[in-house]
Amino acid sequence: MKKIVLVTGGSRGLGKSMALALANKGMDVVITYQSQQASALDVVASIQKTGNKASALQLDVSDSRSFKQFTAALSEVLKNEYQREDFDYLVNNAGIGINAPFTQTTEDQFDQLVSIHLKGAFFLTQSLLPLMRDGGKILNVSSGLARFSLPGYAAYAMMKGGIEVMTRYLAKELGERGIQVNCIAPGAIETDFGGGAVRDNASINQYIANETALGRAGLPDDIGAVVSMMLSNDANWINAQRIEISGGIFI
Repeated sequence: MKKIVLVTGGSRGLGKSMALALANKGMDVVITYQSQQASALDVVASIQKTGNKASALQLDVSDSRSFKQFTAALSEVLKNEYQREDFDYLVNNAGIGINAPFTQTTEDQFDQLVSIHLKGAFFLTQSLLPLMRDGGKILNVSSGLARFSLPGYAAYAMMKGGIEVMTRYLAKELGERGIQVNCIAPGAIETDFGGGAVRDNASINQYIANETALGRAGLPDDIGAVVSMMLSNDANWINAQRIEISGGIFI
């Protein structure tokens, strides 16, 4: 039976790379998007060209009140399009970045980060667990910023630190169902994150390259490849771990 993976925030950036890499490994993929439906449908079309099934569902991960309705919608898609009542893997990827010094971070910014990165991931996972197949896998997305510190990311990094703690607790509590739970921590990647600074600002890109053992900034495909490995049978004995994908930055 072909595996089905749900990738939140799969319409662009790292989520798009993850979705395509997973499809290239022979998995069917459901992605979520918040507002960029056209981009999400383009990802779906690209996945379908690989011979795998794909779907896109709208989801606002900052609105935990919508999770019950989303779970019901996912259940219908699984039944109607995949002839399944469950799915195998969950990637909690959706998120935003806010760069603001500690002294200038507003309460609204802090609350937004909590709602999306921490509360959203916690309660969406809780809502989806009844649909997840025993023996499945959950992969949470943290950040290199939970290990090293750069000015302006205190609140964001705090949320990612919480995700790493949640990962260990989920691994402990879901072990009886045979569900593996790990998290990945990308370093600086050339995407539109933070306004595309690493991708588009040559001086920032060079700074990252100079501070990275492998001598360059990361690319989205660097992350997608590791996600596909972590959700393959090759990683069946990896559990409760933080895997940093950064090329060796700030070591």
